[in-house]
Amino acid sequence: MTVVDVHTHVFPRLSRDEARLLAGAGEPWLREDRGGTGMMMSGDAEFRPVRAELWDPEKRLAAMDRSGVDVQAVSSTPLMFGYAADPARAADWCELVNQRILEYCAQAPGRLLPLCQVPLQDTALACAAATKAAAAGHRGVHIGNHVGTRYPDDPGIVEFLAHCAAEGVPVLVHPWDMLGDDRMGGRYMLPWLVGMPAETQLSILTLILSGAFERLPTALRLCFCHGGGAFPYLLGRADNAWHNRDIVRRDSPRPPSAYTDRFFVDSAVFDPRALRLLVEVMGADRVMLGTDFPFPLGELEPGAVVRACELGADERAAILGGNARRFFGLQEART
Repeated sequence: MTVVDVHTHVFPRLSRDEARLLAGAGEPWLREDRGGTGMMMSGDAEFRPVRAELWDPEKRLAAMDRSGVDVQAVSSTPLMFGYAADPARAADWCELVNQRILEYCAQAPGRLLPLCQVPLQDTALACAAATKAAAAGHRGVHIGNHVGTRYPDDPGIVEFLAHCAAEGVPVLVHPWDMLGDDRMGGRYMLPWLVGMPAETQLSILTLILSGAFERLPTALRLCFCHGGGAFPYLLGRADNAWHNRDIVRRDSPRPPSAYTDRFFVDSAVFDPRALRLLVEVMGADRVMLGTDFPFPLGELEPGAVVRACELGADERAAILGGNARRFFGLQEART
């Protein structure tokens, strides 16, 4: 059985000068330090300490071998999105990042699946970037869950998702730039602990309640990271509101629970009991192994929660790899 991790990140080697392409919109670059450590930089400011698995493919592959992961889908770190930049500059930036991700994954083409990023602030440029990246060898696209105040129900983002469906490009949606930061601040990493699940739930519900899923092709392959955030655990609340308030069901002809077959989620919930509920809500065919590798808030023993969960053998095999092979159109190649 091939074990596939759909949620991993890379920060390819990018210099301070190359980061200036974003001209004040974050300007992310990598500072390599000694001893296999480094720093994600935002302009001249330190953003987050990181380790070499984030940018060194040999160290990544060694970590995969130790943990029994055969394949990783590799996506950029959200700091790199560039959504606040001028669209033309962002398009050039995405092309640079996408090329570096291809070069990184070329070190092990059967094991590292490159996912591109796009200038999502401009629909036409984003569609063109996704098409170009797919032709160059990217196996999917990685997007943030919002661009400023525009969430996935935004007409431009819906158009982009429809384009990906037509092109056969899978889409991985990652929360970022979390809401409520002005109230949570940096205390106890609350933006990650509270804001990330809320962002993902908000994104899924906007797609459902706006009726966007009714307009999107069923061929769209869409996955939300971090176990769908708060959505699976508050689905009963959303259904109850849909049944009892016309303002909730105004644009959605079916309750939220009727749309769980329209998207996938990863398994990054860190507790077998939570994963069991996630599988009951979404179905075992809609959950894929995801670890957030190589960040310390990710699952440090990939697949441990899946293996510890009360699942049937077929369900476990599907989550550890079968569903991801279907999502990315992979063949069973490794044993």
